[in-house]
Amino acid sequence: MEITYIPFEEGQKHLDWLALTDALRRGHGLPKAEISDSFLYRSPDTLLSRAAWIDGLGLAVKSATVFPNNPAHDKPMINGAVSLFSDQAGHLEALLDFHLVTKWKTAGDSLLAARCLAREDSRVILIIGAGTVGRSLREAYGTLFPEAAFLIWNRRQENAEKMAQGDERVTVATDLQASVQRADIITCATMSSEPVLKGEWLQPGQHIDLIGAYRPDMREADDRALLRSRVFVDSRDTTLGHIGELKLPLEAGIISPAHIIADYYEMDQFKRHSDAEITPFKNGGGAHLDLMTSRYILDRWRERR
Repeated sequence: MEITYIPFEEGQKHLDWLALTDALRRGHGLPKAEISDSFLYRSPDTLLSRAAWIDGLGLAVKSATVFPNNPAHDKPMINGAVSLFSDQAGHLEALLDFHLVTKWKTAGDSLLAARCLAREDSRVILIIGAGTVGRSLREAYGTLFPEAAFLIWNRRQENAEKMAQGDERVTVATDLQASVQRADIITCATMSSEPVLKGEWLQPGQHIDLIGAYRPDMREADDRALLRSRVFVDSRDTTLGHIGELKLPLEAGIISPAHIIADYYEMDQFKRHSDAEITPFKNGGGAHLDLMTSRYILDRWRERR
């Protein structure tokens, strides 16, 4: 049986950000995913495998190797692939480029939340973090808010300047507090362990997109930011007990599980109630989202070939 291989650049040509969010929404209308993560270590290297199975959609295993010493030898630190299997017979249908799936899953996850929670009249979008994910967010949010102006803030200003170069809709932000207070949407993709986003800076009606924190000791927003808000997540199962953004304030009793309004499996509750409320969203990016994204990519590949 033929196995399809989908590389990064060719695969991207067939994709659309808003269509991906529609696919993610449909995926959460299917039976709830079974997910499992496993890690193997050989200091300082890691093999991470994330698996998901959704009845009616199929199975996916996303494997990533993390070799921190590779950049010193002009090799990428992270490599990997996604194996997508048939739901009907279990055979391997496709191998997809790891970076292709990760890019579209991560930004698409946040974009679906913005479609549900951000005010439609949002006109200023602040991106905190000028790395690879920040560039994907500029691309994705630009499709949903084609008239919006973008601000880019990064700890190293030269990286923000590099990202903004040649893009007339992007301005480099030098004052983080002032930029937060000006923005309608704030999307945060940093590697910070300490909050960079202060609740005292937030303004009524803002949508907050929190992506960067992925370990139990990492946070991007402080306690006050959560207490002033109605909080949403992509998955309760993959965020509340695993990522410091919510795990730490839950364990400290700052917030309770009831403070989390909904995840994507509760789509009827996944909406803002007023133009004045603040709506933080935690993008946890679980393996089930890799599966939904991979299936969307393969479907589009087949349609366009």
